[in-house]
Amino acid sequence: MSIGSNIKIFREEHKLTQEQVADKIGVTFQAVSSWERDAYKPDTDKLLRLAELFDVSLSALVEDKPKAFKTKDTIYNWEHMKTYVKTSAKALGLTNTLKALDFAVEAHNGQKRKKSDIPYIYHPLNLACHALAMSINDDDIIAACLLHDVIEDCEKKADDLPVNEKTKELVILLTHEKTNPTNRDTVMKAYYKAIKANPKAALIKCLDRCNNLTTMSWGLSRDRIFRMIRETEAYFPALLKSVKAVSEYNNAAWLLQYQIESTLDIYKRLM
Repeated sequence: MSIGSNIKIFREEHKLTQEQVADKIGVTFQAVSSWERDAYKPDTDKLLRLAELFDVSLSALVEDKPKAFKTKDTIYNWEHMKTYVKTSAKALGLTNTLKALDFAVEAHNGQKRKKSDIPYIYHPLNLACHALAMSINDDDIIAACLLHDVIEDCEKKADDLPVNEKTKELVILLTHEKTNPTNRDTVMKAYYKAIKANPKAALIKCLDRCNNLTTMSWGLSRDRIFRMIRETEAYFPALLKSVKAVSEYNNAAWLLQYQIESTLDIYKRLM
């Protein structure tokens, strides 16, 4: 596809008119129209503004290639995942997990993943399924996977959680206060330092990051993706080291490291 065709596709995907695009980047709508008709090409400065406006890479605007791929927001149905977790928990005698499962589904009811119609419960269920698939059968870990966002995102308190104190402690560790550009570095350093000291919390956070990395292409802006990459490189090697220090988590740590590092490498090459 031509540059003009790419501009038109991204404009329509964002439900913008030519006039709105023109206004946002400081040109006339006639200029936008001429670009889309390939009568003229925007200069480098305008291409950069268009990429920022559409939240895409510069190469996505200028490369002449067919849009040949279809993407999926999810792979598994969350209700099937719930059934898998419940069946596994019953078979393994994971009483905290069974209590946490129903609580998490109710707490996240009506919530959606960013920029999608995917029920939010898909995310904590993904963590629980990921852990079980790696033979992590620890009741506290699976239960905390399911509950890790309920304090932060659902206005719940630790005392509300229907689980034991060890699981509550993990959920508290995995919860951080709201941040802003001024305090974010300070908050996140303290947050990750506390998690690193607890191998179970570190394991859950690595599971959380694996799932968030796989979905950030459609859920985050380019600036947030860059921030996610930098944050992952800054903090997760130490978390993985904490997980590896527990012999029974060695295989899981290797798989998590592979997924995190390979996903980061893919994003870096595409960004």
